[in-house]
Amino acid sequence: MTKYIATDYNSVQNAIDSAIDATQPAKVTELVFPAGIYKTGPITLHSNLIITLEEGAVIQFIPEPALYSPIWTRWEGIECYAMHPLVYANDASNITVRGKGIIDGAGQWWWDTFRHIEEIDRTTPCEPWELALAALNPDYQSRPGGGARPQTQFLRPPLMQFWKCNNINLQDFTLQNSPFWTLHTVYSKDIVISGMSILNPADAINTDAIDLDSSQDVLIENCLFDVGDDAITLKSGSGLDGLRINIPTKNVVARNCRILASHGGIAIGSETAGGIENVSVSDCVFEGTQRAIRLKSRRGRGGVIKNIALHNLQMDGCWCPIVIGQYFAPGVLPEERETTLSEQPQPITPMTPFIKDIEITDVVATNIRSTAAFIVGLPEAPIENVLIRSFTYSLATGDQLLETWNSEPTEGHFHDNDRGIKVINAKNVKFL
Repeated sequence: MTKYIATDYNSVQNAIDSAIDATQPAKVTELVFPAGIYKTGPITLHSNLIITLEEGAVIQFIPEPALYSPIWTRWEGIECYAMHPLVYANDASNITVRGKGIIDGAGQWWWDTFRHIEEIDRTTPCEPWELALAALNPDYQSRPGGGARPQTQFLRPPLMQFWKCNNINLQDFTLQNSPFWTLHTVYSKDIVISGMSILNPADAINTDAIDLDSSQDVLIENCLFDVGDDAITLKSGSGLDGLRINIPTKNVVARNCRILASHGGIAIGSETAGGIENVSVSDCVFEGTQRAIRLKSRRGRGGVIKNIALHNLQMDGCWCPIVIGQYFAPGVLPEERETTLSEQPQPITPMTPFIKDIEITDVVATNIRSTAAFIVGLPEAPIENVLIRSFTYSLATGDQLLETWNSEPTEGHFHDNDRGIKVINAKNVKFL
Protein backbone atom coordinates (compact mmCIF):
# COMPACT_ATOMS: atom_id res chain seq x y z
CA MET A 1 0.00 0.00 0.00
CA THR A 2 1.23 3.48 -0.90
CA LYS A 3 0.52 6.41 1.42
CA TYR A 4 0.16 10.05 0.34
CA ILE A 5 -0.34 13.20 2.39
CA ALA A 6 -2.71 15.82 0.96
CA THR A 7 -0.90 19.15 0.84
CA ASP A 8 -2.97 21.12 -1.68
CA TYR A 9 -5.86 22.72 0.19
CA ASN A 10 -7.32 24.03 -3.08
CA SER A 11 -7.98 20.82 -5.01
CA VAL A 12 -9.22 17.76 -3.18
CA GLN A 13 -9.99 16.02 -6.48
CA ASN A 14 -6.45 16.59 -7.74
CA ALA A 15 -5.09 15.09 -4.53
CA ILE A 16 -7.28 12.00 -4.97
CA ASP A 17 -6.46 11.59 -8.66
CA SER A 18 -2.74 12.08 -8.07
CA ALA A 19 -2.71 9.35 -5.44
CA ILE A 20 -4.02 6.74 -7.89
CA ASP A 21 -1.43 4.83 -9.90
CA ALA A 22 -3.00 4.39 -13.34
CA THR A 23 -0.45 1.72 -14.21
CA GLN A 24 -1.42 -0.41 -11.20
CA PRO A 25 -5.15 0.14 -10.66
CA ALA A 26 -5.44 -2.77 -8.19
CA LYS A 27 -2.88 -1.29 -5.82
CA VAL A 28 -4.36 0.08 -2.59
CA THR A 29 -3.59 3.75 -1.95
CA GLU A 30 -4.08 5.71 1.25
CA LEU A 31 -4.58 9.47 1.07
CA VAL A 32 -4.29 11.31 4.39
CA PHE A 33 -5.86 14.71 5.02
CA PRO A 34 -4.12 16.45 7.95
CA ALA A 35 -5.90 19.06 10.06
CA GLY A 36 -7.13 22.01 8.00
CA ILE A 37 -10.12 23.21 6.00
CA TYR A 38 -10.29 21.96 2.41
CA LYS A 39 -12.92 23.86 0.39
CA THR A 40 -13.95 22.04 -2.73
CA GLY A 41 -16.49 21.31 -5.42
CA PRO A 42 -17.69 17.75 -6.14
CA ILE A 43 -15.21 14.89 -5.76
CA THR A 44 -15.17 11.35 -7.14
CA LEU A 45 -13.62 8.41 -5.32
CA HIS A 46 -11.76 5.53 -7.00
CA SER A 47 -11.46 1.81 -6.32
CA ASN A 48 -8.82 0.53 -3.90
CA LEU A 49 -8.66 3.83 -2.04
CA ILE A 50 -8.35 4.65 1.65
CA ILE A 51 -9.17 8.21 2.70
CA THR A 52 -7.98 9.07 6.21
CA LEU A 53 -9.34 12.27 7.74
CA GLU A 54 -7.16 13.22 10.68
CA GLU A 55 -8.68 15.03 13.63
CA GLY A 56 -9.21 18.68 12.68
CA ALA A 57 -9.48 17.92 8.95
CA VAL A 58 -12.64 19.39 7.38
CA ILE A 59 -13.57 18.85 3.73
CA GLN A 60 -16.17 21.55 3.07
CA PHE A 61 -18.19 21.88 -0.13
CA ILE A 62 -18.94 25.09 -1.98
CA PRO A 63 -22.73 25.68 -2.15
CA GLU A 64 -22.95 26.58 -5.83
CA PRO A 65 -25.41 24.48 -7.92
CA ALA A 66 -23.57 25.13 -11.19
CA LEU A 67 -20.60 23.13 -9.87
CA TYR A 68 -22.64 19.93 -9.55
CA SER A 69 -23.25 19.00 -13.18
CA PRO A 70 -26.08 16.53 -13.91
CA ILE A 71 -25.46 12.81 -13.66
CA TRP A 72 -27.76 9.83 -14.10
CA THR A 73 -28.75 8.64 -10.64
CA ARG A 74 -31.74 7.74 -8.48
CA TRP A 75 -33.50 10.63 -6.75
CA GLU A 76 -36.41 9.96 -4.37
CA GLY A 77 -36.85 6.47 -5.79
CA ILE A 78 -36.83 7.38 -9.51
CA GLU A 79 -33.91 7.07 -11.94
CA CYS A 80 -33.28 10.44 -13.57
CA TYR A 81 -30.69 13.15 -14.03
CA ALA A 82 -29.92 15.08 -10.86
CA MET A 83 -27.11 17.15 -9.42
CA HIS A 84 -23.75 15.44 -8.95
CA PRO A 85 -23.37 14.20 -5.35
CA LEU A 86 -20.78 16.07 -3.32
CA VAL A 87 -18.78 12.88 -2.74
CA TYR A 88 -19.41 10.21 -5.38
CA ALA A 89 -18.25 6.74 -6.34
CA ASN A 90 -19.49 4.97 -9.47
CA ASP A 91 -18.98 1.24 -10.10
CA ALA A 92 -16.08 1.18 -7.66
CA SER A 93 -14.93 -1.30 -5.02
CA ASN A 94 -12.71 -1.49 -1.95
CA ILE A 95 -13.14 2.05 -0.67
CA THR A 96 -12.49 3.03 2.94
CA VAL A 97 -13.12 6.45 4.46
CA ARG A 98 -12.01 6.75 8.08
CA GLY A 99 -10.66 8.98 10.80
CA LYS A 100 -11.80 11.68 13.22
CA GLY A 101 -12.29 14.42 10.62
CA ILE A 102 -15.40 15.94 9.09
CA ILE A 103 -17.03 16.08 5.67
CA ASP A 104 -19.25 19.17 5.65
CA GLY A 105 -21.89 19.75 2.97
CA ALA A 106 -22.35 23.47 3.83
CA GLY A 107 -26.08 22.87 3.57
CA GLN A 108 -27.46 26.17 4.84
CA TRP A 109 -27.75 27.79 1.41
CA TRP A 110 -29.49 24.69 0.01
CA TRP A 111 -31.99 24.51 2.88
CA ASP A 112 -32.76 28.23 2.75
CA THR A 113 -33.33 28.08 -0.99
CA PHE A 114 -35.64 25.10 -0.74
CA ARG A 115 -37.51 26.69 2.17
CA HIS A 116 -38.11 29.77 0.00
CA ILE A 117 -39.44 27.54 -2.80
CA GLU A 118 -41.88 26.02 -0.32
CA GLU A 119 -42.92 29.40 1.09
CA ILE A 120 -43.88 30.77 -2.31
CA ASP A 121 -45.31 27.37 -3.31
CA ARG A 122 -43.26 27.19 -6.49
CA THR A 123 -43.87 23.98 -8.47
CA THR A 124 -41.99 24.60 -11.71
CA PRO A 125 -38.29 25.02 -12.60
CA CYS A 126 -36.96 28.56 -12.68
CA GLU A 127 -33.20 28.80 -12.18
CA PRO A 128 -30.74 27.84 -14.96
CA TRP A 129 -29.65 24.62 -13.21
CA GLU A 130 -33.30 23.63 -12.74
CA LEU A 131 -34.17 24.30 -16.37
CA ALA A 132 -31.16 22.25 -17.48
CA LEU A 133 -32.38 19.28 -15.44
CA ALA A 134 -35.94 19.73 -16.69
CA ALA A 135 -34.68 19.46 -20.26
CA LEU A 136 -32.96 16.17 -19.37
CA ASN A 137 -36.00 14.84 -17.47
CA PRO A 138 -39.00 15.37 -19.79
CA ASP A 139 -41.34 13.47 -17.42
CA TYR A 140 -40.53 15.65 -14.41
CA GLN A 141 -44.01 17.20 -14.09
CA SER A 142 -45.67 13.85 -13.37
CA ARG A 143 -42.87 12.35 -11.30
CA PRO A 144 -43.89 11.12 -7.83
CA GLY A 145 -41.85 12.30 -4.88
CA GLY A 146 -41.55 12.06 -1.14
CA GLY A 147 -41.96 15.73 -0.38
CA ALA A 148 -38.87 17.33 -1.94
CA ARG A 149 -40.79 18.83 -4.88
CA PRO A 150 -39.23 17.09 -7.89
CA GLN A 151 -41.49 19.22 -10.12
CA THR A 152 -39.22 22.20 -9.38
CA GLN A 153 -36.16 20.27 -10.60
CA PHE A 154 -34.23 21.76 -7.67
CA LEU A 155 -32.73 18.28 -7.24
CA ARG A 156 -30.36 18.89 -4.36
CA PRO A 157 -27.33 16.58 -4.21
CA PRO A 158 -26.68 14.03 -1.47
CA LEU A 159 -23.54 14.56 0.56
CA MET A 160 -22.10 11.11 -0.19
CA GLN A 161 -23.35 8.57 -2.74
CA PHE A 162 -22.10 5.12 -3.73
CA TRP A 163 -23.59 3.97 -7.05
CA LYS A 164 -23.15 0.28 -8.02
CA CYS A 165 -20.28 -0.13 -5.57
CA ASN A 166 -19.13 -2.96 -3.32
CA ASN A 167 -16.90 -3.47 -0.32
CA ILE A 168 -17.34 -0.04 1.25
CA ASN A 169 -16.02 0.66 4.75
CA LEU A 170 -16.89 3.93 6.53
CA GLN A 171 -15.39 4.41 9.99
CA ASP A 172 -15.49 7.02 12.73
CA PHE A 173 -15.67 10.29 10.76
CA THR A 174 -18.51 12.82 10.77
CA LEU A 175 -20.86 13.78 7.94
CA GLN A 176 -22.73 17.03 8.53
CA ASN A 177 -24.81 19.77 6.95
CA SER A 178 -25.94 17.80 3.93
CA PRO A 179 -27.92 19.61 1.19
CA PHE A 180 -30.24 16.59 0.85
CA TRP A 181 -29.91 12.92 1.86
CA THR A 182 -26.58 12.47 3.63
CA LEU A 183 -25.20 8.97 2.91
CA HIS A 184 -26.90 7.31 -0.05
CA THR A 185 -26.00 3.83 -1.30
CA VAL A 186 -27.62 2.75 -4.60
CA TYR A 187 -27.39 -0.77 -6.09
CA SER A 188 -24.44 -1.41 -3.76
CA LYS A 189 -23.45 -4.25 -1.42
CA ASP A 190 -21.02 -5.35 1.28
CA ILE A 191 -21.07 -2.12 3.27
CA VAL A 192 -19.88 -1.47 6.84
CA ILE A 193 -20.76 1.82 8.57
CA SER A 194 -19.18 1.96 12.01
CA GLY A 195 -18.64 4.60 14.68
CA MET A 196 -19.89 7.43 12.49
CA SER A 197 -21.73 10.62 13.45
CA ILE A 198 -24.22 12.09 10.98
CA LEU A 199 -25.42 15.54 12.04
CA ASN A 200 -27.89 17.87 10.35
CA PRO A 201 -30.10 20.50 12.04
CA ALA A 202 -33.55 19.23 13.00
CA ASP A 203 -35.16 21.73 10.59
CA ALA A 204 -32.87 20.89 7.64
CA ILE A 205 -35.33 19.57 5.06
CA ASN A 206 -34.98 16.04 3.59
CA THR A 207 -31.64 15.43 5.31
CA ASP A 208 -31.93 11.68 6.00
CA ALA A 209 -28.83 10.24 7.67
CA ILE A 210 -28.41 6.95 5.76
CA ASP A 211 -30.45 5.83 2.75
CA LEU A 212 -29.82 2.21 1.76
CA ASP A 213 -31.41 2.15 -1.69
CA SER A 214 -31.67 -1.26 -3.39
CA SER A 215 -28.55 -2.22 -1.45
CA GLN A 216 -27.60 -5.46 0.26
CA ASP A 217 -25.43 -6.96 2.99
CA VAL A 218 -25.03 -3.90 5.18
CA LEU A 219 -23.84 -3.52 8.79
CA ILE A 220 -24.46 -0.27 10.71
CA GLU A 221 -23.11 -0.17 14.26
CA ASN A 222 -22.07 2.18 17.05
CA CYS A 223 -23.24 5.32 15.24
CA LEU A 224 -24.87 8.60 16.29
CA PHE A 225 -27.62 10.17 14.17
CA ASP A 226 -29.13 13.62 14.76
CA VAL A 227 -30.79 14.84 11.55
CA GLY A 228 -33.66 16.70 9.88
CA ASP A 229 -35.52 13.71 8.45
CA ASP A 230 -35.29 9.92 8.83
CA ALA A 231 -32.15 8.32 10.32
CA ILE A 232 -31.47 4.72 9.19
CA THR A 233 -33.61 4.54 6.07
CA LEU A 234 -34.21 1.54 3.77
CA LYS A 235 -35.60 2.08 0.27
CA SER A 236 -35.89 0.18 -3.03
CA GLY A 237 -37.35 2.49 -5.66
CA SER A 238 -40.79 3.97 -6.23
CA GLY A 239 -43.71 2.94 -8.41
CA LEU A 240 -43.29 1.76 -11.98
CA ASP A 241 -39.65 2.80 -12.17
CA GLY A 242 -38.83 0.89 -9.00
CA LEU A 243 -40.67 -2.16 -10.35
CA ARG A 244 -38.67 -1.89 -13.57
CA ILE A 245 -35.37 -1.99 -11.67
CA ASN A 246 -36.71 -4.53 -9.16
CA ILE A 247 -33.67 -4.70 -6.86
CA PRO A 248 -34.49 -5.21 -3.17
CA THR A 249 -32.77 -3.87 -0.11
CA LYS A 250 -32.03 -6.86 2.09
CA ASN A 251 -29.75 -8.40 4.68
CA VAL A 252 -29.30 -5.29 6.82
CA VAL A 253 -28.09 -5.30 10.43
CA ALA A 254 -28.19 -2.17 12.62
CA ARG A 255 -27.06 -2.34 16.23
CA ASN A 256 -25.86 -0.25 19.14
CA CYS A 257 -26.80 3.09 17.60
CA ARG A 258 -28.08 6.27 19.24
CA ILE A 259 -30.72 8.26 17.38
CA LEU A 260 -31.73 11.77 18.46
CA ALA A 261 -33.80 14.17 16.33
CA SER A 262 -35.24 12.51 13.25
CA HIS A 263 -38.64 11.97 11.69
CA GLY A 264 -38.15 8.21 11.77
CA GLY A 265 -35.36 6.43 13.64
CA ILE A 266 -35.51 3.10 11.81
CA ALA A 267 -37.43 4.05 8.66
CA ILE A 268 -38.38 1.46 6.05
CA GLY A 269 -39.91 3.07 2.96
CA SER A 270 -41.74 4.85 1.64
CA GLU A 271 -39.98 3.90 -1.64
CA THR A 272 -40.60 0.14 -1.49
CA ALA A 273 -41.14 -1.11 -5.06
CA GLY A 274 -38.18 -3.51 -5.19
CA GLY A 275 -38.96 -4.95 -1.79
CA ILE A 276 -37.23 -4.69 1.60
CA GLU A 277 -36.49 -7.83 3.59
CA ASN A 278 -34.31 -9.54 6.17
CA VAL A 279 -33.63 -6.60 8.47
CA SER A 280 -32.38 -6.88 12.04
CA VAL A 281 -32.23 -3.91 14.44
CA SER A 282 -31.10 -4.32 18.05
CA ASP A 283 -29.80 -2.50 21.10
CA CYS A 284 -30.54 1.01 19.87
CA VAL A 285 -31.54 4.12 21.85
CA PHE A 286 -33.97 6.79 20.61
CA GLU A 287 -34.11 10.16 22.35
CA GLY A 288 -36.60 12.76 21.11
CA THR A 289 -37.08 10.90 17.84
CA GLN A 290 -40.47 11.60 16.28
CA ARG A 291 -41.19 7.96 15.30
CA ALA A 292 -38.69 5.38 16.51
CA ILE A 293 -39.78 2.43 14.37
CA ARG A 294 -41.32 3.62 11.12
CA LEU A 295 -42.44 1.28 8.35
CA LYS A 296 -44.21 3.34 5.70
CA SER A 297 -45.58 2.97 2.20
CA ARG A 298 -48.70 3.85 0.21
CA ARG A 299 -50.61 2.96 -2.93
CA GLY A 300 -48.48 3.62 -6.00
CA ARG A 301 -45.20 2.60 -4.31
CA GLY A 302 -45.45 -1.18 -4.77
CA GLY A 303 -43.25 -3.89 -3.30
CA VAL A 304 -43.22 -6.03 -0.16
CA ILE A 305 -41.73 -5.24 3.24
CA LYS A 306 -41.12 -8.51 5.11
CA ASN A 307 -39.00 -10.34 7.65
CA ILE A 308 -38.20 -7.36 9.87
CA ALA A 309 -36.92 -8.03 13.42
CA LEU A 310 -36.48 -5.22 15.97
CA HIS A 311 -35.21 -6.10 19.45
CA ASN A 312 -34.16 -4.45 22.71
CA LEU A 313 -34.92 -0.83 21.97
CA GLN A 314 -35.02 2.06 24.46
CA MET A 315 -37.09 5.15 23.63
CA ASP A 316 -37.69 8.42 25.45
CA GLY A 317 -39.71 11.44 24.35
CA CYS A 318 -40.75 9.92 21.01
CA TRP A 319 -43.93 11.10 19.34
CA CYS A 320 -44.93 7.55 18.36
CA PRO A 321 -42.69 4.56 19.18
CA ILE A 322 -44.12 2.16 16.58
CA VAL A 323 -45.53 3.11 13.16
CA ILE A 324 -46.45 0.51 10.55
CA GLY A 325 -48.52 2.36 7.98
CA GLN A 326 -49.61 2.37 4.36
CA TYR A 327 -51.07 5.90 4.19
CA PHE A 328 -47.85 7.95 4.08
CA ALA A 329 -49.11 11.24 2.63
CA PRO A 330 -46.14 13.61 1.99
CA GLY A 331 -45.55 14.14 -1.72
CA VAL A 332 -48.89 12.76 -2.90
CA LEU A 333 -49.86 14.70 -6.03
CA PRO A 334 -53.27 16.48 -5.92
CA GLU A 335 -54.71 14.27 -8.64
CA GLU A 336 -53.67 11.14 -6.72
CA ARG A 337 -55.24 11.94 -3.33
CA GLU A 338 -58.72 10.58 -4.01
CA THR A 339 -57.47 7.05 -4.64
CA THR A 340 -54.05 6.93 -2.93
CA LEU A 341 -55.43 8.01 0.45
CA SER A 342 -58.91 6.53 0.15
CA GLU A 343 -60.12 4.57 3.17
CA GLN A 344 -62.16 2.37 0.81
CA PRO A 345 -60.68 -0.74 -0.85
CA GLN A 346 -59.02 -0.14 -4.19
CA PRO A 347 -58.08 -2.66 -6.89
CA ILE A 348 -54.87 -4.58 -6.21
CA THR A 349 -52.24 -3.75 -8.82
CA PRO A 350 -48.47 -4.25 -9.17
CA MET A 351 -48.11 -0.93 -7.34
CA THR A 352 -50.00 -2.08 -4.25
CA PRO A 353 -47.58 -2.30 -1.31
CA PHE A 354 -47.62 -5.17 1.22
CA ILE A 355 -46.20 -5.38 4.75
CA LYS A 356 -45.87 -8.68 6.61
CA ASP A 357 -43.86 -10.76 9.06
CA ILE A 358 -42.73 -8.14 11.56
CA GLU A 359 -41.33 -8.99 15.01
CA ILE A 360 -40.84 -6.30 17.66
CA THR A 361 -39.65 -7.38 21.10
CA ASP A 362 -38.36 -5.86 24.33
CA VAL A 363 -39.22 -2.21 23.75
CA VAL A 364 -39.38 0.32 26.57
CA ALA A 365 -40.86 3.69 25.59
CA THR A 366 -41.25 6.52 28.13
CA ASN A 367 -42.70 10.02 27.80
CA ILE A 368 -44.60 9.27 24.59
CA ARG A 369 -45.88 12.55 23.18
CA SER A 370 -48.59 11.41 20.75
CA THR A 371 -49.63 7.75 20.36
CA ALA A 372 -48.12 4.46 21.56
CA ALA A 373 -48.49 2.62 18.23
CA PHE A 374 -50.05 3.37 14.83
CA ILE A 375 -50.54 0.19 12.78
CA VAL A 376 -52.75 0.99 9.78
CA GLY A 377 -52.83 -1.03 6.58
CA LEU A 378 -54.79 -0.82 3.36
CA PRO A 379 -58.22 -2.49 3.32
CA GLU A 380 -57.28 -4.36 0.14
CA ALA A 381 -53.79 -5.27 1.42
CA PRO A 382 -53.87 -5.53 5.22
CA ILE A 383 -50.68 -5.65 7.23
CA GLU A 384 -50.06 -9.31 8.16
CA ASN A 385 -48.30 -11.22 10.92
CA VAL A 386 -47.04 -8.70 13.43
CA LEU A 387 -45.73 -9.93 16.78
CA ILE A 388 -45.10 -7.33 19.49
CA ARG A 389 -43.72 -8.84 22.69
CA SER A 390 -42.74 -7.03 25.90
CA PHE A 391 -43.73 -3.52 24.81
CA THR A 392 -43.76 -1.29 27.88
CA TYR A 393 -44.83 2.33 27.44
CA SER A 394 -45.89 5.45 29.31
CA LEU A 395 -47.21 8.81 28.13
CA ALA A 396 -45.69 12.24 28.65
CA THR A 397 -47.59 14.72 30.78
CA GLY A 398 -48.90 18.26 30.51
CA ASP A 399 -47.65 20.47 27.74
CA GLN A 400 -45.34 17.76 26.42
CA LEU A 401 -48.30 15.97 24.83
CA LEU A 402 -49.00 16.60 21.12
CA GLU A 403 -52.18 16.06 19.14
CA THR A 404 -52.53 12.45 18.01
CA TRP A 405 -52.24 13.25 14.30
CA ASN A 406 -48.53 13.74 14.94
CA SER A 407 -48.11 9.98 15.16
CA GLU A 408 -47.89 9.75 11.34
CA PRO A 409 -48.73 12.18 8.50
CA THR A 410 -51.78 10.74 6.72
CA GLU A 411 -53.65 13.97 5.94
CA GLY A 412 -55.95 13.25 8.87
CA HIS A 413 -56.92 9.68 8.05
CA PHE A 414 -57.43 7.29 11.00
CA HIS A 415 -56.56 9.77 13.74
CA ASP A 416 -58.71 10.29 16.81
CA ASN A 417 -58.13 11.00 20.51
CA ASP A 418 -56.88 7.51 21.39
CA ARG A 419 -53.27 7.63 22.60
CA GLY A 420 -52.90 3.87 22.97
CA ILE A 421 -52.27 1.19 20.36
CA LYS A 422 -54.21 1.67 17.13
CA VAL A 423 -54.61 -1.33 14.79
CA ILE A 424 -56.69 -0.97 11.59
CA ASN A 425 -56.68 -3.13 8.46
CA ALA A 426 -54.29 -5.72 9.89
CA LYS A 427 -54.38 -9.52 10.27
CA ASN A 428 -52.74 -11.68 12.92
CA VAL A 429 -51.36 -8.89 15.09
CA LYS A 430 -50.33 -10.31 18.46
CA PHE A 431 -49.30 -8.51 21.64
CA LEU A 432 -47.57 -10.74 24.22
